[in-house]
Amino acid sequence: MRIEQLVVGQMGVCCYLLGCEESKQALAIDPGGDEEKILAHCQAAGWQLKLLVCTHGHPDHVCGNAVLKRATGAEIIMHGDDADFFGRPEVEQYFSMLGLPASPPPDRLVKDNEVIELGSIRLQVIHTPGHTPGGICLYAAPHLFTGDTLFVGGVGRTDFPGGDTATLVNSLQQRLLALPPETVVWPGHGYGGARSTIGEEARDNPYLTEKWY
Repeated sequence: MRIEQLVVGQMGVCCYLLGCEESKQALAIDPGGDEEKILAHCQAAGWQLKLLVCTHGHPDHVCGNAVLKRATGAEIIMHGDDADFFGRPEVEQYFSMLGLPASPPPDRLVKDNEVIELGSIRLQVIHTPGHTPGGICLYAAPHLFTGDTLFVGGVGRTDFPGGDTATLVNSLQQRLLALPPETVVWPGHGYGGARSTIGEEARDNPYLTEKWY
C-alpha cells in the first residue's frame, strides 16, 4: 500500500490517497477540495480512483466528493450514524454557513470493525464517535488515519452539533490508546504536525496526558 498525504481545500484538510500497486486502484480518505490536484496525483501514479472514504461528515472533509464521484464513478463510504445525522435538514442548514458543497448520499454505509477492501488494501473501521456521531478511524497496521478524532498534539473539537466531549474521551482512551504504540497516526489536519505515533501522543498530547474535560 502506497500512501500520499495531500493538504487540500480552504480549511487545510489532510486527504490521503492509498494506492494498491498490484491492481492500480486507489481510494481517497477525506477529499476536502482541490479535486483536480487529487485527480492529477492519481493520474501520475497510474491509479483508478474507486472509493471515497469519509472519516466523518463535516463539509470540509467531504466537499470534494461530488466532483470526484462525477469524474471517476468512485463510491462514497461513510459510517451510518454520520450519514443519518448529516442528512437531517437542520444539520445541513447549520453547516451550510461554511459555504462548502455537501456530499452526495453515501453509496455504502459501514459500521465498527467492518473491513474496507480495495485490491491489496484492507482498512479496519474503528468507530470513534465524539467529534461527530459517526466519526471513524481507519486502521491498516501500522497505519491509522484518524480524521478529526486525533491530531498531533490535539483532538477534535466537540462544540459543533453532534459533538460530545465524554464520548470523544472514551473513543480516545478505549479505542485508540489500545492500539500498539508504534501505530503511525495520520491526522485529518496538520495543526501540530503531519504525522505522529500512538506512543508519542500517549506521552506528549496534553489532551491524552491531562484531564481537560
